[in-house]
Amino acid sequence: QVQLGESGGGLVQAGGSLRLSCAASGETFSTYAMGWFRQAPEKELVFVAAISRNGGSTNYADSVKGRATISRDNAKNTVYLQLNSLKPEDTAVYYCNALYSGGSYQIAYWGQGTQVTVSS
Repeated sequence: QVQLGESGGGLVQAGGSLRLSCAASGETFSTYAMGWFRQAPEKELVFVAAISRNGGSTNYADSVKGRATISRDNAKNTVYLQLNSLKPEDTAVYYCNALYSGGSYQIAYWGQGTQVTVSS
């Protein structure tokens, strides 16, 4: 099992930047693919970005492509999400996700979320 804790959210003006962090504890961090999701008020949870176990592969939602960078430091058991050129529509609670794939099954863990608010 892994425990996840996000930090780095806050209030920022449009055009600004934030760096979200997600610290993991528990089992071996490098065995998990990591991702970020977000949920805006009264909307569904949506995918933002993901990174492979060794950091060699990343992918992004079209809505943040070119403005977001996901990275990880396996030595620090931490995944990051750098968000630039923030827009009001980026306002949401951002959740960290850890995904373990074990052949025929997958296990996912979630953090408690961190609020990002972008003012216009």
